[in-house]
Amino acid sequence: MTAIKEETSTPTKLSAREKAAVTNEAARAIIAAEVTSREEKTERLRLLRLQREAGETKAAPAKRKARSSKDH
Repeated sequence: MTAIKEETSTPTKLSAREKAAVTNEAARAIIAAEVTSREEKTERLRLLRLQREAGETKAAPAKRKARSSKDH
């Protein structure tokens, strides 16, 4: 019988370039998630603002009394 060696995958050291690529990819993923989150929040707040503005009645500003010349 022949013995078959099972090759175990040992973690190999990453080169500086590979480490930089992994870090770059992770950073870009985080930034993309933040951008998506910010855009969703902005859209949600914009819709709420538009709904609030549509519900408000536009009241005309009250007219001020004319000052008499005696009040100076």
